[in-house]
Amino acid sequence: EVQLQASGGGLVQPGGFLRLSCAFSSGRHAIGWFRQAPGKEREVVSCIGANDGSTYYADSVEGRFTISSDNAKNTVYLSMHDLKPEDTAKYYCAAADMKYGCLGRLYEYWGQGTQVTVSS
Repeated sequence: EVQLQASGGGLVQPGGFLRLSCAFSSGRHAIGWFRQAPGKEREVVSCIGANDGSTYYADSVEGRFTISSDNAKNTVYLSMHDLKPEDTAKYYCAAADMKYGCLGRLYEYWGQGTQVTVSS
């Protein structure tokens, strides 16, 4: 199966910046970033299509976060600007067998996640 590894999390102050990386084993897949805070439901943060470059952002992060990909490195990034305490969560990347777009399909493969904590 597809293996994924999320990295780049850490502790930052409000207004800070982090770039998360998602390295996956092979192939072209739609890649999604999800997050889950304690006591909260897991939510989609952003995703990017495998071939068409389409992207999606949750309303809570649009304008602050940017998703990008480096196909040669089999890596997808999530650049997070102007971080807020409510962004605190464990962030997971996942892959879906989807040719175009990045929504509407089950994300079958998941990484272990990386913790992001935003606190003063």
